[in-house]
Amino acid sequence: MAKSLSQTSERSPLLSSQDRADAEADRKHSRFSRVRELALFTWALVATALVIVLAVWVQHNQQTQHKPQAPNAKRNLVFMVSDGMGPASLSMTRSFRQHIEGLAVGDTLTLDKHFWGTSRTRSTSQLVTDSAAGATAFSCARKSYNGAISVLPNQDPCGTVLEAAKRAGYITGLVVTTDITDATPACFASHVLRREYEDAIALQEIGEGVLGRTVDLMLGGGRCHFLPNTTQGSCRADDVDVAKIAQEKHNWAYSDNRSGFDALEGGEKAQLPVLGLYSPTDIPFEIDRRNHADVYPSLSEMAKTALRALEKATENGDKGFFIMIEGSRIDHAGHNNDPAAQVHEVLEYDKTFQAVLDFIANTKTETVLVSTSDHETGGLDTAIQVPGHLPTYNWYPKRLAMATASAEGLYLKLKAHVASVAGTDAAKKDTLKAWVNEELVVPGLGITDASKEELDRVVDNIDDNALHAFADMISRRAHIGWSTHGHTAVDVNIYSSGGHGTEKLRGNVENIEVGKFLHEYLDVDVEAITSELKEKMELVKPDTDAITMAKAARVEISGYDYHRSETA
Repeated sequence: MAKSLSQTSERSPLLSSQDRADAEADRKHSRFSRVRELALFTWALVATALVIVLAVWVQHNQQTQHKPQAPNAKRNLVFMVSDGMGPASLSMTRSFRQHIEGLAVGDTLTLDKHFWGTSRTRSTSQLVTDSAAGATAFSCARKSYNGAISVLPNQDPCGTVLEAAKRAGYITGLVVTTDITDATPACFASHVLRREYEDAIALQEIGEGVLGRTVDLMLGGGRCHFLPNTTQGSCRADDVDVAKIAQEKHNWAYSDNRSGFDALEGGEKAQLPVLGLYSPTDIPFEIDRRNHADVYPSLSEMAKTALRALEKATENGDKGFFIMIEGSRIDHAGHNNDPAAQVHEVLEYDKTFQAVLDFIANTKTETVLVSTSDHETGGLDTAIQVPGHLPTYNWYPKRLAMATASAEGLYLKLKAHVASVAGTDAAKKDTLKAWVNEELVVPGLGITDASKEELDRVVDNIDDNALHAFADMISRRAHIGWSTHGHTAVDVNIYSSGGHGTEKLRGNVENIEVGKFLHEYLDVDVEAITSELKEKMELVKPDTDAITMAKAARVEISGYDYHRSETA
């Protein structure tokens, strides 16, 4: 017992049993407090770190992502269509421009600087679309069959973005370099079962359809569809004077020549509705038109005039405008396999795209620009392998720069010459070959070494393949290849100024997504238009013989039918 008391006394000589118990409790409480403080400190440290990480993440997203802003109540939409232009067309034109202007490799096209995404193009009937089904995808945001003009596979009409825009109070316009009744413009303001029914399309475009007049401005070619067949220069199958009806019944201000276009004074003097038809059929290729600028306005001139006219018409209203601008003849150059004509068409389209960007920079109204193609034409290759030879990893822009005329322009001169010398010695083959070489090939294509076989191909096929023979001469020397005289299924590019909702067109999208964007940006009710059309409109197939007659009349005027392979 003494030993036990001694040990206790040595451990805590000043504490009683109760005191020792209290001290032990205090020590436990102190340890708990330190653990709690450590836990609180750790939690605070982790929470602070999480807040910092979250703040950095939010700031990063704000800097790298463009949060879509709500569009203004008043807005304009410019939709451009580069008919038949594929990615290779851009590559060829970019290199051509760099060559002729002595530019650095980094000096690219305006379009290159506004690349946005790509679009898939198939129709409901075929993997390779035509312009009618392609434009229906844009105007109605619905897929349809090749040849359909804003009509669905079940042959019901579908309302278009232009028609819905007009109904909602927007001012509307169409600008093209082909016939204003051709597939692309037709799909925004008419509804027929087949694209060949251009007589009916012309009437609907001026306001004779069930919806009345839905377009406020139309500039382009195709005057022959608006004149009665009793008039020289008409390609109608009937005696209906569409131009007269347009003026007298629907109050269109009509002009059919360069002086009439100039009288618009860049849009300042335009009194809507305006109808300007500046060529019997297509406006000439830009490579040819530039030598006849006193006769035909260019795409960029018409576009700038239209934009100003629509801007003036909407400046005091609460709605803006919608306009479709088409570089129509890029497609025709592809059908012809004519690289010299095509680079000049693409350059003019690029110039027009820049003109729209300039308009956007200066207008007070929110404006968005979206551009795409309906399909690619020609299966263009920027380099070919000559049979029997190894591949040459090059092509030659300088050969295109030597051309001063399109293959079509040369072909039309040839036809006119042959008609003028018929029955004379000048019509003999050898004499004609010499004339073709000296008057067409050398000055028009810049080719001084045309072979006998090449010249034979021209003079032996004046009524058929002479046009393609001219195009083949320059394509071979430039090392440009083509796989078809028709369309291809290649995906096409989308370009944009950016703006509300355009992020939806990033990446690779279906062509109807472009159409959906047009509808959504303008916030218009296309379905209501579709319902009205289905209730009021009866789609009738015109007489086949009449269509054939009208097509033949147009070919007689223009010299060629670019869409004979698309209407089968």
